[in-house]
Amino acid sequence: MKVSVIIPAYNEEKRLSRTLTEVLGSLKDAPWPYEIIVVDDGSRDKTSEIARETPQVRVIRHQINLGKGRAVKAGVAEAKGELILFMDADHSTPIEELNNFLKAIDHYDIIIGSRALKDSEVIKRQGLIKELSGKLGNRLIRLVTGLDFQDTQCGFKLFNRSSLIIFNKQTLDRWGFDFELLLIAKKAGFKILEMPVKWQNDSHSKVTFFSYFQTLSDLIKIYFNNLQGKYDIWKKEEKSN
Repeated sequence: MKVSVIIPAYNEEKRLSRTLTEVLGSLKDAPWPYEIIVVDDGSRDKTSEIARETPQVRVIRHQINLGKGRAVKAGVAEAKGELILFMDADHSTPIEELNNFLKAIDHYDIIIGSRALKDSEVIKRQGLIKELSGKLGNRLIRLVTGLDFQDTQCGFKLFNRSSLIIFNKQTLDRWGFDFELLLIAKKAGFKILEMPVKWQNDSHSKVTFFSYFQTLSDLIKIYFNNLQGKYDIWKKEEKSN
């Protein structure tokens, strides 16, 4: 069983080296093979150069910024593992959480990290306005999509290879891509588990208040896509036909 770890990165020269050191330190004694893929999404700094300083890391570079969703999709297309994890470049959820996911993945197709469950451990919280905006946004996401998850936006998600076909129907490249993928997966019949994780807010997070308006715009797009049947593509049992 090989695990592919995808790290989308945009202007991450100040944080990426530390994250890669911590990820490699945690995985060096792993009993299974792994690969690390950094997708530089059009950075204007030395993100790619820093990633290439680590020989164990494969680097994909976009010439312009296309969005986190597009970066993750590009990494998935190049991943060789039977299991594929994407995680944030700021290491807000520690890579050690992967061990808990691996214990459960045999019974599920997709596992998503959550900051909002009873056993989630939020070490450093977001500011009050961001936290309230996030909670309101999650309520809207659940209302519009019918997804029954407490946290769709945590950047720590694990997929088995059979579930990767959902990326073929992904239309969003930025903030809404997480819940779009989950909606596609749900409609396709894949089994999804939401698991509590440790999480720490980074004061230099690129999530701004404006990001929530972008997420709302994406949610509206998903609503109409769903209404038009764009996600009603196949059932899980038909995916091999």
